[in-house]
Amino acid sequence: MAKHQAPRGMRDVLPPESDWWQWLVSRCREAAHRFGYREIRTPLVEHTEVFLKGVGEGTDIVEHEMYTFADRAGRSLSLRPEGTAGVVRAYVEHGMHTWPQPVKLYYVAEMFRYDRPQAGRYRQHTQFGAEVLGAAGPSADVDVLSLAVRTLQGLGLREVRVHLNSVGDARCRPGYLQAFRDYFQAYYDRLDEDSRRRLTTNPLRILDSKVEQTRQIARGAPRTLDYLCPDCRAHFDRVVRKLEVLGIAVEVDPLIVRGLDYYTRTAAEVHYPKLGAQSTLFGGGRYDGLAEVLGGPPTPGVGFGMGLERVLLVLEQEGLLPEVDASPRVFVCCEGEAWEDEALRVVDALRGAGLRAEGDLLDRSLRAQLRAASKAGARWAVLVGVPGTPAGEVILRDLRSGEQRVVRTEAVVGLVAREEEGGCARTGAGS
Repeated sequence: MAKHQAPRGMRDVLPPESDWWQWLVSRCREAAHRFGYREIRTPLVEHTEVFLKGVGEGTDIVEHEMYTFADRAGRSLSLRPEGTAGVVRAYVEHGMHTWPQPVKLYYVAEMFRYDRPQAGRYRQHTQFGAEVLGAAGPSADVDVLSLAVRTLQGLGLREVRVHLNSVGDARCRPGYLQAFRDYFQAYYDRLDEDSRRRLTTNPLRILDSKVEQTRQIARGAPRTLDYLCPDCRAHFDRVVRKLEVLGIAVEVDPLIVRGLDYYTRTAAEVHYPKLGAQSTLFGGGRYDGLAEVLGGPPTPGVGFGMGLERVLLVLEQEGLLPEVDASPRVFVCCEGEAWEDEALRVVDALRGAGLRAEGDLLDRSLRAQLRAASKAGARWAVLVGVPGTPAGEVILRDLRSGEQRVVRTEAVVGLVAREEEGGCARTGAGS
């Protein structure tokens, strides 16, 4: 066993998985750009207050899962556990409310939560997320949610299920919260300790309880949809209708909530049923009061965050990960130390032409270099300095057929590039 290991819940990503990561992130970025979102990069750490206000003091994330520490000046900092709070903080700090609205942003970023590791969920994990700031209407909800759904569908995951709810707003939520408290108060003696405390501090968080008895009680709790004011009901109905216009089926799920006052209206999750109990691929919702809480002007906002580790897990289970070919296309071999500089120039020229090319780094014999080229999966070998080869010329060998020819050194790059292009064209024509 190695003397040093990665911390629990954090892991090394090795090839070929790292190649799949690059592929997945590129697909997420491409989708975001097609939808008109632009990338934002926020710090890995924020002042802890950003998350206390932006996520909420009564949440599991803040109470149990944040990595929080004091810097050398005694200021409390935290590794980001989620993306929205930092994005809204940046929106406020940089006066982005003066930009043309709405502002549509996405991120691919590392998150940290001190939670129990499980399949596809780690203490250090990566989220693809997007936010629409400055648009209050249901079209913004549909735009950002459809980005997430279309991204998953574009990866081949056709069986995604959208679960949707509304938590109302400042006008209709108080009546619902009172009915909610009254319902759970009747079951007070049967609630777990955390849920009893939340009944007075942040009652909607009871729906997040992992205690089975509490979860059973919660199934009979009042539904937020039954307490919506006409405006919130109309907003919800329009979100559902617009998603259905896009052919995205919606399942109304009253157990999805956002338990803080500045979360409003839309609350969403997307599930992939084949995952079983841990089927959630992403969550999202509307947070029209968050910018004000962080010191900015009133600004509507809606977004989502998607854990990419879980997406990769599903793609692997469904056999949807691409075949990865990271092998060099060309391996440059040389006969002895006297030819190393010439071989290095050829490698550099091939790479400059956009070809994956490698040379020997272990001072091996020419025969050993050719064996290494074959093991590496190279298609071509360029042999430099082979006795009997005229000055200014090299041998180009096809490692599949064994055929070889002598070519001018300055022509080898163009020749290999043309052969590669021709091979790609023939492959495409036959596919």
